[in-house]
Amino acid sequence: MASTTVRRLPYKDFLQPTLHKRFAVPIWGLLALSYFEAIALSRWDSFWWVWFPVGPTGARTVFLTLSALSIVILHIAQYHAGLRTSDSGFQTFVQHALKLQTAEAIVSYVFSAFIFSQVYLWSVPNNAGLEWITYFSADRARLNEKAVFFTVHFFILGLLGAFLHLFKDLDYLSFAVKSQRPRDATALWKAFLEKLPSVLVSALNHSLTGLALSTIIYSLFLRSTIWRTLLFFLRPIYSLPRTNMVPVSLPFSLRSLVRCWTASLMLLLVWTAANIIFTMFIAQEPLKNGKPLTSESKDPNGSLLSGLKSKKLNIRAFAFWELALIARNFPERRVAIYQDIERTGGPAWAQIYAICTDMLKGMESRIDSFGKPPQPPAPVTAAPAIEKQRTTQPPKEEAIFTKTLQKNYFRNEVEKVVNDLATAPGQGSQLSPMAKKAMETAKQQLLQAQKMATGSDDTQGLVREMALKVLKSSFGWPFRQEYHRRVSKVVLGSPFGEPSLLINATTALGQLATHSLTEDKFGNVQRDVATIIRTLTAVTKKLETFKKTVYAHWTDVSSTQECPKVDSVLAAMKHTLGELVDEFGPYARDLRLSMTDMRLAREAAGPLDGAAVGL
Repeated sequence: MASTTVRRLPYKDFLQPTLHKRFAVPIWGLLALSYFEAIALSRWDSFWWVWFPVGPTGARTVFLTLSALSIVILHIAQYHAGLRTSDSGFQTFVQHALKLQTAEAIVSYVFSAFIFSQVYLWSVPNNAGLEWITYFSADRARLNEKAVFFTVHFFILGLLGAFLHLFKDLDYLSFAVKSQRPRDATALWKAFLEKLPSVLVSALNHSLTGLALSTIIYSLFLRSTIWRTLLFFLRPIYSLPRTNMVPVSLPFSLRSLVRCWTASLMLLLVWTAANIIFTMFIAQEPLKNGKPLTSESKDPNGSLLSGLKSKKLNIRAFAFWELALIARNFPERRVAIYQDIERTGGPAWAQIYAICTDMLKGMESRIDSFGKPPQPPAPVTAAPAIEKQRTTQPPKEEAIFTKTLQKNYFRNEVEKVVNDLATAPGQGSQLSPMAKKAMETAKQQLLQAQKMATGSDDTQGLVREMALKVLKSSFGWPFRQEYHRRVSKVVLGSPFGEPSLLINATTALGQLATHSLTEDKFGNVQRDVATIIRTLTAVTKKLETFKKTVYAHWTDVSSTQECPKVDSVLAAMKHTLGELVDEFGPYARDLRLSMTDMRLAREAAGPLDGAAVGL
């Protein structure tokens, strides 16, 4: 039993040191990649200085590593658990575009691209034609536009990299993976090497796209402004000509474009490798030396409970993952949970049971509230107003001009029409037959003109048809409210939803309840088994019904009724419920489970395939 006087360390004190060690792995890998690229950029005029780390190659390695580190630091600052859940891509953009994280991503990628571009310009030989200042004679200097275009190209490449980083949400750590994941560094590096072909293809496509964008954007929109700005700052230093005229020749040649492409490919290999290595090494099981992270704590259960109750989604995701691993693979920790009955706030099992069931009931409440209008705020009870005594006579309700302008016949008639319209709209005035005929003629002419122009006289249907055409195009994708987005938002929550929380909460409940048959000597878990089965039955049936009956939004032109993330949650609940029914079926009467309860549970679980579900 855990003593209540033992100082409990929070879960983050065990998680953060482990993550810091995992952060070092991508850094060493990127350092090695930067060293090889520094060798590739050498001028090969001396075999010794090509590979010797102290010298030009070492200096290039330092700056290339700094370029790669800006991406790693971005990941460390912004990594998160939970999918971005919203009804559409445009709604996701509105929610996240103006956040500080967006500016950080842009600055990190542009800085990385700029550092790499200048290292490359410094490394190329003099005959490459990429020096910043060219000299036609001893005292005649000129700004080289090919170097300007090269640098601007990498600025645009950095913007494109930041856009793709945010669009693909590369900072998201995926926890919900059912397959066996490699645990040691050797297996992880082997898995990364297997992804190298896809890394090369992605970098190749990205580099070609960036080069095409740079050529168009620089030539049409940026050339004159950037040329004059650079001349303004560099003219006092290099005594450049006073004229600001843009050169007549093209800002690039075939040779310089090839160099832009090869340099872009080298940089994109570093970016892609940093993104993949970071995700692979960080999103690993919360284990240390083969044991749960909290095993080294003086109060392991207390530290684990602090992680389960954390308000930060990242910490909770790792804590629930550790709980599921403990419930499935570590008997000594399960026994410690069963026997921990003297704890502030209740026994360890009771607190874990409450946290996990609250997770499931939260999903159930979100499903119940789907499609319903939001609850109005509670009315504020105000103090009764004190009626003030009137000091003047109330205004008269009779017509204003009745007494003052009796002789003005036209004014009186206008007043009468206005009063009739105000008191009984639609009944106070009647149009003359000529006016009615004119209005009808104008209406018919308008409808006829619309039909001749569009071929249809249904205005609402025409607008809807045009909107569907836009939605089916590639430009309409951000505005589609697709099935998987809407279902994920309801089931997982918003603005971030992590499916592994529901999967691991369900797995932990089922495994702790199943193993309690042989390991819980106090029998505390048995009291809650019936409630667990009923809760899982109700939530499973409600989720399955919700997936089948959720209406398709008219903007969902694909009409694909699939949502893999929610399907994994449903599969975990079905599997856990099936195991509980099989294990506790013989004891149903002792647990006060009726035949109806067991029948409904079997129907909700469906056929049990015996496959392991969870993380």
